[in-house]
Parts: sequence; structure tokens; C-alpha cells
Amino acid sequence: MELYKTVRKEAEAEQVVERSRFITHVKPVSSREEADQFVASIRSRYKDATHNVPAMVIGDKSQIQWASDDGEPQGTSGAPIVQMLVSEGITDVAVVVTRYFGGIKLGTGGLVRAYTGSAKLGIEAAGICRVCEIWIMKVRMDYTFLAKVQNMAKKRLLDSGDETAEFTIGEISYADKVTMDIMTTPEQKENVADLISNITSGTAHVLEEKKILEKV
Repeated sequence: MELYKTVRKEAEAEQVVERSRFITHVKPVSSREEADQFVASIRSRYKDATHNVPAMVIGDKSQIQWASDDGEPQGTSGAPIVQMLVSEGITDVAVVVTRYFGGIKLGTGGLVRAYTGSAKLGIEAAGICRVCEIWIMKVRMDYTFLAKVQNMAKKRLLDSGDETAEFTIGEISYADKVTMDIMTTPEQKENVADLISNITSGTAHVLEEKKILEKV
């Protein structure tokens, strides 16, 4: 199940608008503290810049939304970046757009376009991904059933009579028996467990179960 969207990695982008240089830094973050540290590091790195405009959206439901115009006219820089992130459904991200003034004033509309456009370039460079809940079952079974389980992975198993028993296979260990990670969604875990039991005639053993968040 998809929970939210975020950025895949830390990234940087740059553009020049009417001789002003805009440098964007983007980072995936999981807390306000992490975001604040990132903002502080960028401000320190570009302490000679005209402006370092920060913006952040954090939380699976975008609970934390904060920005500063850092000396630009109110509402022309930080706030529009936050609005853009929220409208795009992107969270757990911190953005800093650094500006070196080029001598030409952009006006209110021009500033909004320049800052949001710069932020979008940074987001594109970082890459957008989905964060999903994944259920992992570590299962041990006889080698006899390995090929059949592998053949059924990633398929919508209409022939089994259950359209919700989809799964993929992760790490596999080979010893006296096969141990593999069976991955599915929390909603499908019981159906997949029943399917694995049917495939192996009830001989498979679930050694461990856990839920993780994964970027896809």
C-alpha cells in the first residue's frame, strides 16, 4: 500500500534567471531536527549568498510544513515552495534555494516562478519515489517446492482462485532447506501465507514476519 511520495536521494540543481543565480539543494529527511541540520549546513556553505530560502514538508500526512523567505518579500519564495510540495504530494523533504542576486529585480510574480521553478529542478534531480508498506515473511521449505514458488512470484494468481495473493521473492539462502524472504502487502499477507502453505502441502515454516517501509 502506498503511504506517501518523497525524494529518492540528495541532489543539487542550478539555473540563472535574469542574471540571478539560483542553486537548489534537496534532501530526504525523516525529522524536523534532520531538516534543520541540513538547512544550517547549506546556509553555512553559502553564507555569502544574497538569500538562502529554506522549505520543508515532513510526516506521512505532511504534518510539518515550514518555510522562510530569508529576506525576500513575504510570500514570494519559501511559502510557494511548500505549497508546491504539498500540491505534488511530496513529503519528508527539505529544500534550500540559494540566490546570488544578479542586479535585476524580478518582481513578486517573477520571484515566485524563479523559486518554485528552482525547487522543481532540485526535486527532479533527486527523483520522486513512492513509500510503501511491505510485509516480509522469512519462510523455510524443501527444495522440492522452490521452482513452483518462484514461478508464482509476481503473478496475479487467478488460477488459484485468489486474486489478492501476489508476492515477490527477496533474499534466498540455500542449506539443508531453502530459506527465502516472501514479500507482499500487509493486506495480502494472510492470502499469501495460505498460498505458500498450499503450494508446500503445509510443510513450509514461517521463521519470522515483519513490516517495513520501502521506497519503490
